[in-house]
Amino acid sequence: MIWPTSPLFYSVAILAIVMVGLAKGGFAGLGAAAMPMLALVMDPLQAAAMMLPILIAQDVISVWSFRRDYDAETLWLMIPGGIAGVGLGWFFSASVDADAVRGLVGGIAVVFGGYRLLQMRGLGLKSSRPLSRWWACFWGGVSGFTSHVAHAGGPPFQVWALTRNFPHLIFIGTSSIFFAALNVIKVPAYFALGQFHRETLMLTAAFMPLAILSTMAGVKLVRRIDPAKFQTIISVLMIVVGAELLRVAFT
Repeated sequence: MIWPTSPLFYSVAILAIVMVGLAKGGFAGLGAAAMPMLALVMDPLQAAAMMLPILIAQDVISVWSFRRDYDAETLWLMIPGGIAGVGLGWFFSASVDADAVRGLVGGIAVVFGGYRLLQMRGLGLKSSRPLSRWWACFWGGVSGFTSHVAHAGGPPFQVWALTRNFPHLIFIGTSSIFFAALNVIKVPAYFALGQFHRETLMLTAAFMPLAILSTMAGVKLVRRIDPAKFQTIISVLMIVVGAELLRVAFT
C-alpha cells in the first residue's frame, strides 16, 4: 500500500470517521455509509483493515458510556448468531462480492426504515406480538456476516432491536456491546486474511484522535435527544444509509 497524499482521500476519510464516531456515540446506523465512502478513495480491503482498530477504540468509549443501559436478553440471543455470521464471512471471504452484500444491506435498510416511519405515524401494520426469539439469532447472524464483509452490521441489528421498542439509551447500550463483541472477534479473521499492513496501521494511528473525539461528541449529543425523535432519526438514517449502500452497490 502506498501512503496516500491526495486531499480528496483525507477529506473523505475524515468525514467517514466522524460519521462512524457519531454512530458509535449513539446515532446507530450512520456508520454503515463510511465503508462505501472509503471504498471510493482506497482499496476496500485496506479500508476495512484501517477501520477495525478505530471501531474497537470507539467501542470502548461507547460501551463505557452506556454500560448501565442495555438489554441482556437481546445480547444473549443475538451474539451467538453474530459470531456465526462473522465465521461465515471469514469462510466465504474469498468468494463473497462486497457490492452484493452492500446491496442486500441497503435494501433491508430502506425497506425496514420506511416501514418503521409508517408505523410511527400509525400507517404500518401492527404486530400483535414480538418477533420470535429465533429471529434475534437470525438477524444477529446477518449482522455478523455483513459486519465482517463490509462493516455494515447496523441495519440488520436494527431490524430486530427497533421492534423491541427499547428506551433509546437501552437501544444504544445494547448495540454498543453487541458490536464491540463482533469487532473483537473479527481481529483474528483479519490477521488470518493478511489485511493488516504497516501503512494501514499508521493511517489508523493518524486518525485515532479524531475517532475518539467524534465518538465522545456523539455520546453527549444523543443524551439530549427526545426518545421519540431518536426513533425517527434512526429510521431516517436507515433509509439514507440504505440508499447510499444501494447506490454504491449498483454503480
